Amino acid sequence: MSRDAKPDIDREEYDAALREIRAGLPTATHEIDAHELVCKQLYDRFDHYSWVGIYVVEGDELVLSAWEGPEETEHTRIAVGEGICGLAAKTGRTEVVPDVSQRAEFIACFPSTRAEIVVPIHGSGGAVVGEIDIDSDLHDAFDDADRAFLEEIAEGLAEVMAEEV
Repeated sequence: MSRDAKPDIDREEYDAALREIRAGLPTATHEIDAHELVCKQLYDRFDHYSWVGIYVVEGDELVLSAWEGPEETEHTRIAVGEGICGLAAKTGRTEVVPDVSQRAEFIACFPSTRAEIVVPIHGSGGAVVGEIDIDSDLHDAFDDADRAFLEEIAEGLAEVMAEEV
């Protein structure tokens, strides 16, 4: 596999990961446990996910709740509306960025990041309560399969987060 190409992932791999995560979420004692479980599962299972984080909305900011990757980002708080993460929180829509160098609003967490996907977590009434943020060291790393898979994970997290309220 070229380091600049997304690995070929069978749909069954996404389905198996989804089953594992869904089975683990009800065992989470607290919201943070669910966030940590999801970050670990995603980072460990998919090589093209170079860094995985979950942010929660607190007022007008996104606050880093959990992460997995080589190192923590210095961007532990991001204003809603700022960067790709803030844009996804503001619009409530998944943002897929095949080449971060082509997006002026991109906030670089790591110099190696080439692509990013940010998936909002919607609470009751549709408000964004958090998001899954994934960086990749590969250009064009995220496709429709990643998007659909991560949106399903976000739905599961929304249920856990609603229970904590």
